[in-house]
Formats: sequence, C-alpha cells, structure tokens
Amino acid sequence: MSQMTVPTADPSRTRIGWIGTGVMGAAMCSHLLKAGYPCTVFNRTRQKAEGLLVAGARWADSPKQVAERSDIVFTIVGYPHDVREVILGPQGVLQGLAPGGIVVDMTTNEPKLAIEIHEAAQARGCHALDAPVSGGDVGAREGRLSIMIGGHPDVVEAVMPCFRLMGKTIVHHGGPGAGQHAKMTNQILIASTMVGVCEGLLYAYRAGLDLNKVIESVASGAAGSWSISNLGPRIIQNRFEPGFYVEHLIKDLGIAIQEAKRMGLVLPGLALAEQLYLAVAACGHARSGTHALQIALARISNIDWLNRPPTWAGSSTG
Repeated sequence: MSQMTVPTADPSRTRIGWIGTGVMGAAMCSHLLKAGYPCTVFNRTRQKAEGLLVAGARWADSPKQVAERSDIVFTIVGYPHDVREVILGPQGVLQGLAPGGIVVDMTTNEPKLAIEIHEAAQARGCHALDAPVSGGDVGAREGRLSIMIGGHPDVVEAVMPCFRLMGKTIVHHGGPGAGQHAKMTNQILIASTMVGVCEGLLYAYRAGLDLNKVIESVASGAAGSWSISNLGPRIIQNRFEPGFYVEHLIKDLGIAIQEAKRMGLVLPGLALAEQLYLAVAACGHARSGTHALQIALARISNIDWLNRPPTWAGSSTG
C-alpha cells in the first residue's frame, strides 16, 4: 500500500455506520453513539436495533445505504457468508462506501476472507480492517472488550478512537487476516478451557462437594480462569443464556480446524472440543451460551444437570 493519509476518527466530523445489532453489536455501537458519533445502523431484524434508534441512530435499509452515509462502517454479523454478503454483495458496504472510507469487520471470520475484503476495498480506493473481539456480552456492555486487529497501521490509528470506546485491550497483530488468526487462537483456548471447567465441576458435583466452595478454592490458584470465575457460577445456577452462542463457537472452531489443517498442524484438543460442542447443539442448545457444554457432558454420565438434586451424597460408592 502506498503512502496514505487517513483522517483520525472524531465525533465532530466522522460518520459511523454499524451493521449487526445482536447480543454484542448493539452494546458496542451504543458506546460510539454516547460519545457523540452520528451513527447509521442496519440489521436484518429491525427490532434488534430499536434501542439504538431510540438513542439517536438513523436507520438504513441496506448495508450499501449505511455505507453511503458513513465514513467508517463497522460490521459484526454471524457467519462468513453473512460477512461476504454485507460487505462484498451487490447491496454490500463496498458498493456504497466512498473512496477513502473504511470498513471494519469485527465478526469472527475466516482469515482468507479478511484478506479478500482488504483487496476488494483497495481496488475501490477504500480501506479495510479485520478486528474480531473477545469478552462476550459483559465486555461489550462495559466497553472492556479485547480487540484483535489486522490491517494497515495508518488505518488502525485512524480508527483507534472508536476502538478505545469499545475495548480495553487493543492489539494490532499485523497485516490483513492477522486479527482473525489471533481470534482463532483465542477460541482454541476458550474451548479447551471450558472442557476443563465443566469436567471439574461435574467431578466436584459427583463427589458431593459444594460447587460454590469449589470455585472459591480453585479460582485464585493455578486452576483459575476467567471461565471458572465468570461462567462457573452461571453453570451452578443453571443460567445458560448466551454471552456467546454455542453455534457461533462451532463455526469458529471449524474455521480454526480448517486453518490448522492448512498449516499442517495436529491439534487433537481442538478437534475434541469441536465434537463436544456439536453434541451440545445436538442436545438442543445451539443458541445457549458456550458454558452449556456442562449439559452435554453431564448427559454422557447419565446426569440431568438442569434437574439435578442439590447435592450428590454417594461420592465414594457412586
């Protein structure tokens, strides 16, 4: 890429477009609105954007129309085919974005598609970043997400004021696709850790232990993790509402397996995690949070986790 001058985002002159107002997207966009950025939004289901519209955002009827009214367009949608449609499709962002505009895909997506979007944007005189996030619904609401970015440094710096409103940990990992590779690393770690969290709590339950006391004991030591501290209590309380959908994690693990195969890596833990999460979906919990893995693992041991007795008294005899 040749020398470029990309204006730094500023509420007084930068128009924001936002596509995807789901569990995380609506909260993320709200931080930009509160900071004074004029925002135009689109979502397949308008009802999910109502909160933003009430707060002052404008509605657009297509991703292209969002881009026509914006200098920077953020997208956070479900699957790679959704990303392709909203950015590269006939009514997509790049059909409406003026030269010099920026599209920032915050969906967890295929690295190769991030590179394709970057090249398509360049061909139209525009810029593209891949900037997937981690932190779930709570991180989105609190503006404490981890944002993993791939793309040109000048473009990253131009968008940085917006990133700072949404995230606490913001890291530029390299060129196009690098943010997506960092997110794949994150998803591999999350999935494998969740297997350990759920199996540990299942063991403790069968041994007749107080699960809250177990978390109190282990969370501050080497076995501690964000998952056991934040999702462990939800597992105990049978609260499996999504901070991040099981079906989306299955998508991400599939991308990670595909990339690992391409790089000649053997990652058996990743393959196991994908199979276990496919079991969660088969149990009817594709739209539950990732910690619903507990339900499927318990079922393998003939335990109905959702209707379990308060304690298990047969620790040594089964």
